[in-house]
Amino acid sequence: MTRPGPAPEPSLLSRLFDEHHGVVFRAAYRVTGNAADAEDVLQTVFLRLAARPDLSAITPAYLSRAGVNAGLDLVRARGVRGDSGLSEEHDELPAGPDANPEVRRETRETRDRLRLALAELSPKLAEIFCLRHLEGLPNREIATVVGMSAASVAVQLFRAKARLQMALRAED
Repeated sequence: MTRPGPAPEPSLLSRLFDEHHGVVFRAAYRVTGNAADAEDVLQTVFLRLAARPDLSAITPAYLSRAGVNAGLDLVRARGVRGDSGLSEEHDELPAGPDANPEVRRETRETRDRLRLALAELSPKLAEIFCLRHLEGLPNREIATVVGMSAASVAVQLFRAKARLQMALRAED
């Protein structure tokens, strides 16, 4: 049995948290659509980082990826149980005070359907789609983070979009 390596320097972990917790929270929020879930993901990601002996190579893109993946894991777990985890009181759709309640409901339903469709994609396709379309990372940066070529990322994005379109059309 191997022993875990030494814990990272607390000051480095604290500095990473102070400087980049927003990156993880926003990535998780975009995937889960819920602030409480995004907070849970934020905690999970930094607890996992605390177990790593070397944090020197951690970048904002890596943290964004970690937030996306942990958020997708949460959505997948809820999808299996048939619970989106989203309720009216926690769903924080950006809308003005005069927003039409019907439009808000339809927007919420569309976002819920997209989250569940994302959860049905393979982990790699969902991750790449989220990094590009929810986090706004360029294909080259995604390629670096996930360890593939930019051309492969483009192909994976095409496949993810096609599968999401099919899944969303099937529900109509």
